[in-house]
Amino acid sequence: MKDMITDVESLLGQSSLSGPDGRRGFLKVALGTGFAVAALPVVAQNVIKTDGAGLISGTVMVKIDGQDVPVYASQPEGKIGLPVVLVISEIFGVHEHIADMARRFAKQGYLALAPDLFVRQGDATKAPSMPELMKNIVGKTPDAQVMSDLDAIVAWAKQNGGDTSRLGITGFCWGGRVTWLYAAHNPAVKAGVAWYGRLVGESTPFTPKHPVDIAPMLTVPVLGLYGGKDTGIPLESIEKMKAALAKGTSKSEFVIYPDSGHAFNADYRPSYVAADAKDGYARCLAWFKANGVV
Repeated sequence: MKDMITDVESLLGQSSLSGPDGRRGFLKVALGTGFAVAALPVVAQNVIKTDGAGLISGTVMVKIDGQDVPVYASQPEGKIGLPVVLVISEIFGVHEHIADMARRFAKQGYLALAPDLFVRQGDATKAPSMPELMKNIVGKTPDAQVMSDLDAIVAWAKQNGGDTSRLGITGFCWGGRVTWLYAAHNPAVKAGVAWYGRLVGESTPFTPKHPVDIAPMLTVPVLGLYGGKDTGIPLESIEKMKAALAKGTSKSEFVIYPDSGHAFNADYRPSYVAADAKDGYARCLAWFKANGVV
């Protein structure tokens, strides 16, 4: 948990009022603006701010089983039939860093969708501390709910300007674990990129399986981007995952950055390693391109 605590100041983003198809409206809500309270203060001097020029970005609400699920969406203005990338947040929810990642993918020609997968349990961005966030929100969010919500987001994307035959998923920390699981859950995903997501763990009613458990059955190619100095995800667990993947046919791969720890892509945290983050993002884009998410 200690490496989740960060240093210095917060930043605000903006939402658009017009949607990617020119018809549906975006909402001015807090999703994707500022940084999560539990992650404060941030290292402001490292924060990357992707501008919105040429993009339509903002929050849309997707009704799923009677629940309004906020989704931060970003895409090139005036475009339809775009490849879709699901951007899955860390435990901190869809705050400014995740919204910025969505804009980065939109700049590359994607319809990028970052859903608030904790919405039924609470507002992860407002949780006052790490222990409360983990206990009251993250720890109470079932994998089955997450998988179902993502299925609904994909269906929504298909009806709203996205080409879901070119579907990718990427996620960070908690979202990295979800990336592995959703790639197994939905074989229509073309490719996934998991950034430092947990690979092993105890089976619980909310988390019955972990990536190592689904690896032999996985058919979707997933690229794992991990830090060699990540104390929470030891190299031993990566070796277990590689062995499990070798029993299957997904052709998934790992890239290990020997000098990075956890959250090396999180530019708002002291854990950020600019060179490895840049390399990882380039590899992510190349992986998507090589596997049909273009």
